[in-house]
Amino acid sequence: MLLLASVTAASALAADAASEATADFERLRSLVGRWHGTIEWTGARTDKGEMDAEYTLTGHGTAVVENLVSGGETVMTSVYHRDGPTLRMTHYCGVGNQPRLRAEPADPAHPERLRFVFVDATNLGDPPGPHVDGVELRFLDAAHAELFFHFTSAKGDSLERIALTRAAPAPPAR
Repeated sequence: MLLLASVTAASALAADAASEATADFERLRSLVGRWHGTIEWTGARTDKGEMDAEYTLTGHGTAVVENLVSGGETVMTSVYHRDGPTLRMTHYCGVGNQPRLRAEPADPAHPERLRFVFVDATNLGDPPGPHVDGVELRFLDAAHAELFFHFTSAKGDSLERIALTRAAPAPPAR
C-alpha cells in the first residue's frame, strides 16, 4: 500500500509540474511580436541604453525564440522550450558561451515571475568565463514585460534589466 501511495503521489507531482510548464510556456508564447525598451546594468557593469526584442515561434510552435537587438544587431538569442515536465532555455550569449537553464517552480507570492536557474553551459571554459547564471521574466501586462539576466564574471556579478513595451502585435497566424 505504501508503495502504491508513493507512486500515486509521485505521478500527481509530475502531472502538476507538466501542467505548470505548459502554462509557463503559453505565457512565453504570448510575447510573440516586436518590443522596444531600455536596458540598465547594475553591479560590476553600469551600462544603459535601448534594446529591441523580437519573439517568434519555431519548430511548429514548440519553441519560442527571443532575439535581443542593440544598434540594429542581434546581440543575444534565447530559445525556450518544454523538456518533458520542465521548461528549459538556452541562452546564446554575446560573450560566446551558451548557458542552459531550467525553470524553477512558480512562487505563488509572485505569479508574474518566471525564473530560470543555471544547469550547465557549453563553451564556458576552465576556469569558467563570464556567463549568465540566472534569468527572470516578469509578465507585467499584455504590453509590458521585464527581463533580468544575472551575469557572473571575475570582475563581479551584474544584473541586466531590460524593460520592454510591446511595439507591434504578433502577426496573424497563417
